[in-house]
Amino acid sequence: MTLPLAGGLLVLALLDSTSFGTLLIPIWLMLAPGRVRAGRILLFLATIAVFYFGVGVAILLGADAVLDRYGHLLTSRPAFVLAFLLGAALLAWSFLLEHQAKQQKLTGQVPGRFSRFRTRAVGGGGRGLLPLVGLALFAGLAELATMLPYLAAIAALTASGVTVPVAGAALALYCAVMVLPAVVLLLLRVSATRHVTPLLLRLEGWMSKHSVNGLSWVVGILGVVVMVHTGAPAFA
Repeated sequence: MTLPLAGGLLVLALLDSTSFGTLLIPIWLMLAPGRVRAGRILLFLATIAVFYFGVGVAILLGADAVLDRYGHLLTSRPAFVLAFLLGAALLAWSFLLEHQAKQQKLTGQVPGRFSRFRTRAVGGGGRGLLPLVGLALFAGLAELATMLPYLAAIAALTASGVTVPVAGAALALYCAVMVLPAVVLLLLRVSATRHVTPLLLRLEGWMSKHSVNGLSWVVGILGVVVMVHTGAPAFA
């Protein structure tokens, strides 16, 4: 593997590290009240990394041939229109969730469902492990349509002519770098709580100010992303 290729993969991995699945959701989990359970958040990040790696390996082993054969169906105008309408539905749902969250706040029904989910997922006991893994898989699936840096990395590896084992190892390193910023932030959260907690609390205040319900915030972003990526080809 050449140095320019390795450098390009590093840049793409760092770009992928700023997505909502690899950074925003982990930060949100770190803001759970009580003692930080690093193992739970590491499980989330590991699930995201393994999911990305599995997708990459599937493409390397021939899934791209299937896309070459049937990909035109996914890139047809009806498919883009359907995806755009799905994004619009997600956006509309986010406003409904926001309204429900405000009503719950007015009636004293706090924390919301998503906050309770966070407490259960990163709290004690083993009941939260499966929902935590499910959240990671949901985030990975939601990002499939927008993982352009990762797809560019796979395309670069394929075009370089490296062997499958080398490409697989490169993808494994890519996925490790992709979750590294969140891991570093988690280590700081655990080891330097006094200094990091105020920053995270200010971030939590910002998130609460702009969205009463974290679920509506995430769903709304997903809807907007899908609509932006499919609007032009759907109605051009």
